[in-house]
Amino acid sequence: MEQEKHYRHELKYEIAYADYLAIRKRLMKVMKTDPHVNEDGRYQIRSIYFDNVDDKALREKIDGIAKREKFRIRYYNDDLSFITLEKKMKINDLCLKYDATITKEELRKILDGDYGWMKEQENELVREFYAKLNYQRLKPRVLVSYVREPYIYKAGNVRVTFDSDIRTSLFSKKFLTGEAPDISATETPKDMLMEVKYDAFCPSLIKDIVQVKNIRQQAFSKYGACRRFG
Repeated sequence: MEQEKHYRHELKYEIAYADYLAIRKRLMKVMKTDPHVNEDGRYQIRSIYFDNVDDKALREKIDGIAKREKFRIRYYNDDLSFITLEKKMKINDLCLKYDATITKEELRKILDGDYGWMKEQENELVREFYAKLNYQRLKPRVLVSYVREPYIYKAGNVRVTFDSDIRTSLFSKKFLTGEAPDISATETPKDMLMEVKYDAFCPSLIKDIVQVKNIRQQAFSKYGACRRFG
């Protein structure tokens, strides 16, 4: 890959709203708000996930395969002036992500099945995606939407995020125009997903803050939750 990156730890916890309020209050005393948030301290994320006709990425997650990958296209706050193609790789609780910027016009071509332009791109990730769109027969399967509240801590390159209002829309090209209906992907919409990401170590201060009685690390997948409808 063109980017020099390393695997990061990624831990996930499903937490109740009351626990979110308690953890957030403590986090805000030591962690900084991500500089890219809106005025309310959050931003919206929409991701188009790709899978093949056999649901390879979904099945590997359900079956607990330790080493796996998936592709998605992501944009923020419904702003199509900045769109990224991402490849996310996981080995148990370790995560590695590569990304490449694409344009709105290129996204529309991908959704229309027009891939030819990709094979001559300079970016290695775009060329890899082109190859796997063809020989793995990847297709856009679902649009995943949620609201993220992120916090950062310099030591350990720690990032703690709270994801809420996770919603799913079965794939439709109309979603780029805001016409695709979506529904909640969780049983209890007010509950949240807390993610803790860090490099080689997580400072004990942060570990103590995010520990709440009766919450346990879980292998939650937003893609998996949003595919349970089809």
